[in-house]
Amino acid sequence: MTDDERVSAAEAMRSAAEQLTELLGRAPESVSSLKPTEQGWEADVEVVELERVPQTSSVMASYQVVLDPTGKLLAYERGRRYTRAQVDRDNR
Repeated sequence: MTDDERVSAAEAMRSAAEQLTELLGRAPESVSSLKPTEQGWEADVEVVELERVPQTSSVMASYQVVLDPTGKLLAYERGRRYTRAQVDRDNR
């Protein structure tokens, strides 16, 4: 694989968000992490799973997304669920 075959970090972020939207039917709030790997890219994408009022009580989910070097989604998995107002503790 050459650097010419790998999409940029910005393109990988957009690709992860767009493809996850297509699969879940919900638009992500943000891409909270993105890192290059030997296989392509790995991203953590935050999605609103259940809208509530007030918004701070909405249920969020963090999805781990795996992309190939060209930005094609290979796999995703829902990780933790939390309320929007929840603060991370113990790096979770």
